[in-house]
Amino acid sequence: MGGMSLFRDDGIVLRTQKLGEADRIITLLTRGHGRVRAVARGVRRTKSKFGARLEPFSHVDVQFFSKGSELVGRGLPLCTQSETIAPYGGGIVTDYARYTAGTAMLETAERFTDHEGEPAVQQYLLLVGALRTLARGEHAPNLVLDAFLLRSLAVNGYAPTFGDCAKCGMPGPNRFFSVGSGGSVCVDCRVPGSVVPSPQALELLGALLTGDWGTADAAEPRYVREGSGLVSAYLHWHLERGLRSLRYVEK
Repeated sequence: MGGMSLFRDDGIVLRTQKLGEADRIITLLTRGHGRVRAVARGVRRTKSKFGARLEPFSHVDVQFFSKGSELVGRGLPLCTQSETIAPYGGGIVTDYARYTAGTAMLETAERFTDHEGEPAVQQYLLLVGALRTLARGEHAPNLVLDAFLLRSLAVNGYAPTFGDCAKCGMPGPNRFFSVGSGGSVCVDCRVPGSVVPSPQALELLGALLTGDWGTADAAEPRYVREGSGLVSAYLHWHLERGLRSLRYVEK
């Protein structure tokens, strides 16, 4: 193959871009190689079953050909084959709330894996689990999204605290919340710009972070909205710019 190497991995399709008249650049978050961009030839042709498998939200087993011995290196690899593992898009794209929440998840996963070719297994597993839950309709889409955002922050080293003080460790509950300080803060550690969220909103966010769905599903809508605002502000702080797709999510 003239110095070409074969790779196989499974991943979630994050987005696609047109290339030429019939091709696409496919961006995936893979289990073994992190974020990967690859060229899929001919997939925009109407009868291409190959292209139908490489749509956003799809969980696929993919074969790549790459120049040299590394998947990510000189130029974009070719995506030459794909098999569907789970077509999560079918349960997502037909519902606006699920679709907008899912789109925000895909953008978040891409933002947290900005170095191509570096494995990000925890982020990958989080995304697979979140899309599976979203597609099945097991919980409200905005709750699934907020749980995914909080856990993505946590696995990337930005876990917020919703009880003990993020600065001095004073046992909670604490009244104040500061995105720049790492979450809940006590009266002695509060900084300008701290807010005073309701205890119920903080309890909800703690439940989403730990997977306590009984508590999360029982939360009143006003506390869900308040919690989503805190999650959005905290995510914005750590990503340094907001998610484009988050503005379309139903609150």
